[in-house]
Amino acid sequence: QVQLVESGGGLVQPGGSLRLSCAASGFTFSRYFMSWYRRAPGKERELVGTITSTGGSTNVADSVKGRFTISRDNAKNTVYLQMNGLSPEDTAVYYCKAPFGGWGQGTQVTVSS
Repeated sequence: QVQLVESGGGLVQPGGSLRLSCAASGFTFSRYFMSWYRRAPGKERELVGTITSTGGSTNVADSVKGRFTISRDNAKNTVYLQMNGLSPEDTAVYYCKAPFGGWGQGTQVTVSS
């Protein structure tokens, strides 16, 4: 059974940084690409970016390009989202996702002064 546990969210001032983590279990993590999504208040969930199984290639949405970076540690079954230059528009619940299975509980990121 796929389990995903996101952590690392919180309240941060505009221009600040956060690193989110997602611990995965219940499947062979190193074999699959992983994704990060977010859902802002009143909006649909949107794809933030993806990372290949080896971590050799990543893609992020235009809205976060140059500010957000995805990485992974297959030895720890964990995927990360490094977020720099945060703005209030980045306020959302952030989720990681495997290519199958359900969603984790997400982690709240609030960008506010």
